Order: sequence, then structure tokens, then C-alpha cells
Amino acid sequence: MKHFILAKLKDAGTRESLKGPVEELFRETLAIPGIHDVTVKTCCVDRANRYDLMIVIDMDRTALEEYDACEPHRKWKENYGSLLQTKAIFDSED
Repeated sequence: MKHFILAKLKDAGTRESLKGPVEELFRETLAIPGIHDVTVKTCCVDRANRYDLMIVIDMDRTALEEYDACEPHRKWKENYGSLLQTKAIFDSED
């Protein structure tokens, strides 16, 4: 499945500088059995109704519970949570 995290930052001007560190953090999840790939994208349109970062984790559905409890996920919430205006989570089989 694909696990999507859409993040709207409080300061959209930081999205490019955050892409590398966020991708590096989420790449640590590749050590979890069943997680196959991680991609981080930044929005290419500067509009108020757009999200700034999209994190896509390709994983087996069975890996979701371990991912939710993993250290990189905890660090994401702890280190970046205060920078977020909002986020959306979406899971898809394709």
C-alpha cells in the first residue's frame, strides 16, 4: 500500500529547506520489514490552499503498526509537529 502524509507548513517558505532533512528522517523507516520505499515531494505551486510537503511510504499493510511506533515517526511528530499548520493522512492500495 501507499501511505501518504500531506503536510501544510505554518511557513511555506521553509518547504525546500525541510525536504532533505525530512526525507533523511523517513529513510530510516526502510529498516522496518515491509517498508519498501520513501519519497518526499514539495509543492511546485505557491497558493494558500496547497499543502507544502508530501511524504509517500510504500509499505506492506502489515508494516503500518510497527511504523506508527517507530523512532523516525516519533521524531517526525516531536521535531516537525510545531512547524505544521495541518496534515492529512491517506492510505491507498494502489
